[in-house]
Amino acid sequence: MPKLQKFSRLLLILPLFFLAGCNMVVMSPSGDIAAQQRDLIVVSTVLMLLIIIPVIFLTLFFAWRYRRSNTAATYAPEWHHSTRLEIVIWSAPLAIIIALGAVTWISTHKLDPYRPLDRIDADRAIPADTKPLTVEVVALDWKWLFFYPDLGIATVNELAAPVDVPINFKITSSSVMNSFYIPALAGQIYAMPGMETKLHAVINKEGEYDGFSANYSGEGFSHMRFKFHGLSQQGFDAWVAQVKQQGTMLNRDAYLKLEKPSEKEPVRYYAGADAELYDAILNMCATPGKMCMNEMMHIDMMGGGGKESEENREKLTYDNRHADEGIVAPAATVPATGAPARSEPAESTDGNRMQNMPGMDMQHEGHSMPGSGNGGDPAPAQLNNNN
Repeated sequence: MPKLQKFSRLLLILPLFFLAGCNMVVMSPSGDIAAQQRDLIVVSTVLMLLIIIPVIFLTLFFAWRYRRSNTAATYAPEWHHSTRLEIVIWSAPLAIIIALGAVTWISTHKLDPYRPLDRIDADRAIPADTKPLTVEVVALDWKWLFFYPDLGIATVNELAAPVDVPINFKITSSSVMNSFYIPALAGQIYAMPGMETKLHAVINKEGEYDGFSANYSGEGFSHMRFKFHGLSQQGFDAWVAQVKQQGTMLNRDAYLKLEKPSEKEPVRYYAGADAELYDAILNMCATPGKMCMNEMMHIDMMGGGGKESEENREKLTYDNRHADEGIVAPAATVPATGAPARSEPAESTDGNRMQNMPGMDMQHEGHSMPGSGNGGDPAPAQLNNNN
């Protein structure tokens, strides 16, 4: 018996070993927005467990109570309906759904990332004279670039903010879709090329927190990480002074070199940054000779440029900006590189695309497939992918 008790205790604590390597920052955040999101997770989980736990218990109870060997259990083969039971079965889940719907509706509007903050934390409102800190975020391949437009500085793979000061993030990407995520601060927000997303948040505790890309974006995705420092106002001022003292200048030429794909990029400081660079990145015209998207949209709003706008075509090509330099991402295909898509048929030695792979008879249930050359009708022109 003592051995059985020891074994049962071991089984109880065994799940804790599986959680030993887990980072519980999502359930123990340091920012008010993340804390509210944590509370939403807890409330939703508890509401759902109000149904799940009784259902699991009753399932096991009924299986034990009405087992074949229990001859003392009530046997009623003609029973088929109970109004009381139906009311319980349907009213309890309905109440939970209504409660979850109400919580979701309120939280969706209250935690809208585009909505400016109305409090520092649960006990303090934002003072009227508080000036938010604006940070412009750019997801690069595979690193993070942060602009501080009000301070005139920029950093790579390091972010800092004073405690209890609202932060207004403006987020975009230089190439592919990504996701900006600091679990201790707030939820993840997508970064998309040619578009700007927003996030309002505040950090309430000093410390060093992890930030990373939460959306797979290519070969260097795993190392696309940065540190976020929550500092006192004095500490933040010292950090800004350090950036200005140790940093260099971030102009268009420096940015174009930084933008090229690279992995495990070290922290970099820029004591000064081109004031128009973020807008150029957002409008996809940081490269010389490219037309900005806002210019293109203005032309379209005015009715277009007519035939004379043919020359704008080259200015609007964005996805091959490194192809002429020999920098090609793995598995890249047309139109950026000219390489055929993997799903396209390979070319034969005489330059013609192979219509059928060896061993493929293109037959299905006795009927020839369209375009197979076995008597079937040819495929529509738009389905023939030969270039």
